[in-house]
Amino acid sequence: MAQPKFDLQPLVVAMSIACYSTTVFAEQRQENIFQLAPIVVTAQVANDANGLIVHADPKQPIQPVPATDGAAYLKTIPGFSSIGSGGTNGDISFRGMFGSRIKVLNDGSEELGACPARMDNPTSYISPESFDHITVIKGPQTVRYPTPGSAATVLFERDPIKFEQDQHYKGQASVVAGSYGRVDHNVDAAVGNETGYARINANRSVSDDYQDGDGKNVHSSWERWGADLALGWTPTENTWIELQGGKGDGESAYAGRSMDGSQFKRESLGLHAEQRNINDVIKKVEAQVDYSFNDHIMDNFSLRAVPTTGPMAMPMAMDVTRRTLNARAAITTDWNNISVVSGVDSQYNKQAGNMYMRGDVPPPMDETLSFQSYGAFTEAAIAVNDNNKVITGVRADHVEIENLASNKTRKDTVPSGFIRLENLMPEHNLKSYIGLGYVERTPDFWEIYSTALPSTGTGMDSMTGMDGMTDMDDMGGGMVMPTVARTSDHLDYLKNEKTLQLDLGYQLEHGKYNSWASAYTGVIKDFMLVSYADPENEMISSTIRNVDATIAGAELGVGYKFTDNIQTDASAMYAWGKNTTDNRPLPQIAPLEGRFNLRYVADNYSLGLLWRVVAKQDRISKNEGNIVGYDMGESKAFNTLSLNGAYKLTKNVEWSIGVDNLLDETYAEHLNKGGAATGFYPTNTQYNNIGRNYWTRISMKF
Repeated sequence: MAQPKFDLQPLVVAMSIACYSTTVFAEQRQENIFQLAPIVVTAQVANDANGLIVHADPKQPIQPVPATDGAAYLKTIPGFSSIGSGGTNGDISFRGMFGSRIKVLNDGSEELGACPARMDNPTSYISPESFDHITVIKGPQTVRYPTPGSAATVLFERDPIKFEQDQHYKGQASVVAGSYGRVDHNVDAAVGNETGYARINANRSVSDDYQDGDGKNVHSSWERWGADLALGWTPTENTWIELQGGKGDGESAYAGRSMDGSQFKRESLGLHAEQRNINDVIKKVEAQVDYSFNDHIMDNFSLRAVPTTGPMAMPMAMDVTRRTLNARAAITTDWNNISVVSGVDSQYNKQAGNMYMRGDVPPPMDETLSFQSYGAFTEAAIAVNDNNKVITGVRADHVEIENLASNKTRKDTVPSGFIRLENLMPEHNLKSYIGLGYVERTPDFWEIYSTALPSTGTGMDSMTGMDGMTDMDDMGGGMVMPTVARTSDHLDYLKNEKTLQLDLGYQLEHGKYNSWASAYTGVIKDFMLVSYADPENEMISSTIRNVDATIAGAELGVGYKFTDNIQTDASAMYAWGKNTTDNRPLPQIAPLEGRFNLRYVADNYSLGLLWRVVAKQDRISKNEGNIVGYDMGESKAFNTLSLNGAYKLTKNVEWSIGVDNLLDETYAEHLNKGGAATGFYPTNTQYNNIGRNYWTRISMKF
C-alpha cells in the first residue's frame, strides 16, 4: 500500500502548517477575542447522572494520537480496553466484558460486522470525529436499546443541524500528520437554512507499518475512508426528518492474525423522524429505520507474503457479508414529576460467506445464521423530591436464531430491567447513585458460529462447514478451525447468560478539588466462556460452554487545581472476575491501570504531560478467553510518558501537537491478539505496541 512517509518529521510539518495558518488568518485573529484555551483530551471523566454516564467530544484533539476507529477512542475512557490486532480496528472490552455484552450504537442503530473472528467488529466501521458526541452508560442501567448491554451501552451520535436566521453553512475540518506515514483528513460540513439542510461527513486515514520501542517493524499499516450524507427537513422548530446514507471501505494489516483485512466495504441507509412538544403530556415521538450492508474480505496475500509452510501456505481469501435492518419507535411523556420513555424496536440480520483461492472466481455466498429480535421497553424517571430521583425500566426481547443451512431454529424471550436511586446534595456539590440491574442475553452470532461444542473433536472430520466446505477463520494463534452450528444441537446447547449487577458511585466538586468514582459487583449465571485447544499448534479449535462467574471492580478519578493555570488529575481502573464453576480467574481482563495528567493552561495555549502506568496481570486462565483472544500467560508491567500542546491560532483555528511514548518503551498490552504464527510473531508471543510516535493536528471551524 503506497503511502506518504512522515517518519519522525511531523514537527517540521506542523511548524509549516502553523506558519501558513498564522499568515492566512492573521487579519481575522486581530478581530477575534480568544474565549477558551485549547486543550488536548487525555482522559474522559464521569460527568453526568452522578458519575454513571460519561460524555465525550470526539471533535477535540486527543492523546494518544487522534483515534482512527471507535475502539481507539473508547480506550481513553476509564474502564475500556482494546484487544489489538495491529495498527487499527481493535475490539473493545469494558470491565473485562467483551462482544455483545457491550451495546454499540451508531446514531441509534446497530451496525454489525460480518467476520466470524470479529476482524470487522462494530467499532471498526466508526470514524469518531465524524460524530458530535459519544455517550457511555455503565452497567445494565438502561433498557432503551435492543438486548441491552450487560457491561455498557455506547452511543455514537450526530445532532440534527440547526441554522440561525441568515446562517447558511457551518462545519469543521481537521488534518492529522504523524510518524510512520500517518495522515488523516476529516470534514464535517453542512449547508441549508432554518427549514432544511444537507450535511456531509467525509474522512480518510492512512498509515504505514510502525516500529516498536526496539525499532522492529510491526505489520500494522492501514488505509480507510468513509462518507456519510444526511438530508434534513425542519419545517418547524419541533419537527425533524432526516434521510441518511453512507459508504466506506478500507484495508488493514494485522500482526496478530494469520490473515489481513483487504476489504471493509459498508453501505448504510436510514430514515429518522422526530416530533417534539405535541402537548403538555406528550413531549416527543420518535421513529427510525436503518439498513446496513457490510462486505468484508480477509486474505493472506494482498498485504503480506504468502507463507511457504503450514496449512496457510496457499493464497486464500474469505468473503463474508452481513445485512442488518433496525427499526425503532418511542414516545416520551411527562406526568408532573414522572418522565416516561416507552417504545418498541426490532432487528433482523443475516450473515453469509465463501472461501476461494487467489485467481479463482469467487463461489456463491453460503448463508449461515440469521437473527430476528422484537423488543418492547418502558423507562421512567421519577422525581421523589428536589434532591432524589428514581430511574427504573423494564423490557422484554423475543429472539429467533435460524441455522439457514438446516432450517433449525432457536427461540427465546429474554427479560431485562433495572432500578436506580440518584441523590443530589447541592450544598456539598455532591451527587451519588446506586442501581441494581438485570440482563439476560442469548448467544450471539460469534458465540454460535465460531465455536465448537466441548465434546466435539478437533479432527478435520468435525470441522466441515454446513456446505461441506472447511471453514478457516482467522483467530488467535495460527489458524482456528471452528465448528459452525453444524447440527441443531449447537443452537440449543448454550444457555442464556444472566447478569445481576450492582452499580454505585459519586461525583464531588469542592473548591479546587474534585473527585468521582464508579464501582460495581455482579454475579453472572451461565457466562459463555471460550476455550482454545492446542494453541501451540498452527490449527486451533475453539470451544464454548456455560460457567458461573462473579465480577467486581471500579473506576475512579481525582483532580486538583493548584493555580488558575496549573491543573492535575489522576484516574485508575481495576476489573476482577472469577469463574466460580472451576474456581479460577475469568480470562482476558485488563490489569490495574492508572493515568496521571499535569496541564498548564494559558489564555490561548496549553501544555500537558500524560503518564500511563499499567501493572502486570497475573490473574489469568491460560488458553481461555473470548472470540478474539485468549490468555497466553502473565503480562509484564509497563509505563509510558507522553507530552502534548495546543495553541489557538484564531477563534476558529486550533493547532495541537504531541509525542506518545516519549521514552520509546517496548511493551505489549495484556489484551493483545498476538500469537497468530504468521511469521511476524510466534504462537505464544504478543505483538508490541508502537514506540515513540510524533503527531500533529490542525482543525478549523467555519
